[in-house]
Amino acid sequence: MSNTGTDWVTIAILGRPRGNKGEVTSSPLTSHEDRFEDLETVQLFGATGQGTEYVVERIWIHQGTPIFKFAGVDSINAAELLRGREVRVPKEERVELEDGEFFHDDLIGAEVRDRVSDRLIGKVTGWEEFGGPALLEIDGGRVLIPFVKEICVEILPDQQLIRVDLPQGLETINEDSTASPSA
Repeated sequence: MSNTGTDWVTIAILGRPRGNKGEVTSSPLTSHEDRFEDLETVQLFGATGQGTEYVVERIWIHQGTPIFKFAGVDSINAAELLRGREVRVPKEERVELEDGEFFHDDLIGAEVRDRVSDRLIGKVTGWEEFGGPALLEIDGGRVLIPFVKEICVEILPDQQLIRVDLPQGLETINEDSTASPSA
C-alpha cells in the first residue's frame, strides 16, 4: 500500500502536547470513540502529503479528546513537532457504520439534485464543520448545504447522488448582489 493520501482515511488531527512525556491531544474526526481502542500503528500525514508510520503505545480518552502516545515521541518538543498532522488508517480499516451514517469522503464528487425537479445543483467538493451540523460544500463553496435529514432527504453513496429539499434562498444566499442599496 502506498503512503500517499488516497489509500488512507483521516480519523483525527493532532493538537498540542499534553504533559511532558510526549503525549499529544487530537481532534477526532469520527463519532465512534471505540475506533481508537485497537490501533497499533497509524500513518501521520503532514504538509508534504506523504505518510510516516508511527507505532501507537497508548491511546486514552480525556473528556472526549483522544490522547495519543507514540513510540519514540518522549518529550514535549517531540510531541510539538506532530501538531497539525493527520492521523490516518487504511481505508479498509474504517469502522462499520450504522444505517443513516456516511463517510464524508464517500460523498465527495456526489451529484446534489433537487428532489422534486431533479435539477442538478452541483457536486460535493468538500465539507465544512463549525460546531453545528456539517455543511456540504458544493462546487468549491458556491453553495453550503447543511447535512441534515430535513434537507438531504435521500443519500445514495453507491450512486454518488444526494437528493435535497433546499430551503428557499439557500442556493443564492452567497451570490453577489448587483443591485444598489435602497435609499
